Amino acid sequence: MSDAANTYDAGHIQVLEGWAAIRKRPGMYIGSTGEQGLHHMVFDVVGRAVNEVLAGRADSVEVTLTPDGGVRVVDDGPGIPVEATGNAGGSGVEALLTRMHPGAEPGGRHAVATSLFGTGPRVTNALSSRLTAEVWREGVHWVQEYARGVALTPLTAVGPTDRSGSAIAFWPDTEIFGTAECSFAVLAERFRELAFLNRGLAVSLTDERPPGGARSVRLRFPGGARDFVAFLDAQAGAPVHPDVIGFEREDPRMSGTIEGALRWSGSHEQRILSYANSEPTPHGGTHTAGFHDGVAAAVNAYAREHRLLPEEAPDLGADRIGDGLTAVVSVKLDQPEFSGSTRGVLGGAAVRAGVARTVRRQLGTWLEGHPEQAAAIVGRINRGTRQG
Repeated sequence: MSDAANTYDAGHIQVLEGWAAIRKRPGMYIGSTGEQGLHHMVFDVVGRAVNEVLAGRADSVEVTLTPDGGVRVVDDGPGIPVEATGNAGGSGVEALLTRMHPGAEPGGRHAVATSLFGTGPRVTNALSSRLTAEVWREGVHWVQEYARGVALTPLTAVGPTDRSGSAIAFWPDTEIFGTAECSFAVLAERFRELAFLNRGLAVSLTDERPPGGARSVRLRFPGGARDFVAFLDAQAGAPVHPDVIGFEREDPRMSGTIEGALRWSGSHEQRILSYANSEPTPHGGTHTAGFHDGVAAAVNAYAREHRLLPEEAPDLGADRIGDGLTAVVSVKLDQPEFSGSTRGVLGGAAVRAGVARTVRRQLGTWLEGHPEQAAAIVGRINRGTRQG
């Protein structure tokens, strides 16, 4: 090979900055340029609105899929700040939609982190052919228009208002996403999860695209994890015990809270869903390990105390106890520790110990207070053990 062919210097490096970098490599920020990427954009915008509710500043979030391919997200909070922020100037709206790092993203147990990179609506703005931000704040209605991440107009007061809140409407750029469309079912499933895991949250999803007329769903579940297990159990066969067992407790030693719910059915399927700060942890982690520890300890202690197991018999194993069990385990932590960048596995030894303590104590108390149902549960596990 010639010397020219082997030469590699700074002139060969292409530096992309700002929106150009995002639009050149969108998969780095949203995972794909198909349906999955579109949903990620929606979740990033919805996450900001949901956090307004979780912070106690708003009551509900409304998401609409419009016939022209747009997505509109509205909350009834105080409205995105319109005054200048930081040293760079510009309004809070512009900071939210144009700066990659305008400040710390909301974090901790009282927030939903929907983006792996903490970019929020900024990437959505860059990957949209147009975006409109509306704010109703302190008696004034404000509007600003964007195209592919660039402001077309300044933030403009367009009139008085007697409402408060914010709306972000965006149209994904077909130059990037082609004909991909958002799935009503996928969005509804994720919003349903959020409503189950945050009992004060109300989310509505409306799809105006079907030619036969709009369809919509409103999601709010005051029972939290208990409602979640009942929903999951609907097709799991007859329950072994009528009550869904639920509990919620704060544990300072793990700097967070644990909420859980469980019920055994006649099915042989085990279904345990786990979450950390309202995000799915599909590969489990210390919270699920602690849950299994606590359930096994509580069931075995009850069975021994009430002589539902022969003295010479070994303890019931976690695998047998899990036969036919449907459960939801949700922890909300000030500083969650994840293994890997995808946040699929939760770490932290204190979490395992804290969840195990809570589950053992709460489940043990419930079993003592419901002897007939407790006997049915242990009997179900014993029958499964003999059959195994």
